[in-house]
Amino acid sequence: MERSPNAETQAFLNLIAESDRPPLHTLTPAELRSLNQMFLNSSHPPEPLEKVENRTIPGPGGELPIRIYTPAGNPPFPVLVYFHGGGYVLGDLDMVDSICRTLANGAKCIVVSVDYRLAPEHPFPAAIADGFTATEWVFNQAETFGGDRDRVAVGGESAGGNLVAVVALMRRDRSLPPLVYQLLIYPSTQVDIETESRQKFADNYFLTADSIAYFCRLYLPDITKRRDPLASPLLTKELSNLPPALIITAEFDPLRDEGQAYGDRLKKAGVPVQISCYPGTIHAFVNLAGILSQGREALAESAIALKRAFYSEN
Repeated sequence: MERSPNAETQAFLNLIAESDRPPLHTLTPAELRSLNQMFLNSSHPPEPLEKVENRTIPGPGGELPIRIYTPAGNPPFPVLVYFHGGGYVLGDLDMVDSICRTLANGAKCIVVSVDYRLAPEHPFPAAIADGFTATEWVFNQAETFGGDRDRVAVGGESAGGNLVAVVALMRRDRSLPPLVYQLLIYPSTQVDIETESRQKFADNYFLTADSIAYFCRLYLPDITKRRDPLASPLLTKELSNLPPALIITAEFDPLRDEGQAYGDRLKKAGVPVQISCYPGTIHAFVNLAGILSQGREALAESAIALKRAFYSEN
């Protein structure tokens, strides 16, 4: 018997269907960015923290905005560098504010959220350069904001999950101090991949095949770059010696199978990996945790996994 989305998820999908909202692939980048407010409105309530600070750091394209979330307690804290989703085209610090607050409290860590440059104004590899630079800044400056450079992890959702995988690979390949963990929430791991989930859930499940293709065109206008492992980490030949990972996927997400495939390859390479597929729900369910309770469950699972990685030897 064919499975269907659960009641909460179907109610959300019904609202989208009834809203007469234009398909994402028909919107301009500016119009797409108006969706940041929708995600903010659909987030779970923001948790209080000891300190939240907006800063800028030197980036490859100029000043790079970051937001530093510090929990209550005694420093130094482990640090999670976080990359928001949004197809490399939309998304900002506010869109993932509630996510970062919950992870900071739940994992007892500082979260550094990165407002990397977006396409099409800044196509591939601008976002990667910003993500890598911000992570390197955390390693170099951790003690200045109460962080512990020996306990740094990366995390992100969707396009941000892609950046997580790529930054981890870049640090390994450059023999830089290792990350202790990577959190990939419904990540994009390969451009132009043909999977069962991309075909089966191409329409009517919030993120569509047309939208994925549109985001890809904006981020990677040079089609010769689409098989570059920095764009498609699933195509990386060697995946050993990478940080342990939690990969969260959703049953009705077109990106589900490539997240699973990346986790399977990491496991085969000897990397400790937990893959959690949330049944009955869709892409972006963690961003929609104010209306989809499984989003809050996934955040709790993420916080537990991060805390275990951060404090396992302390």
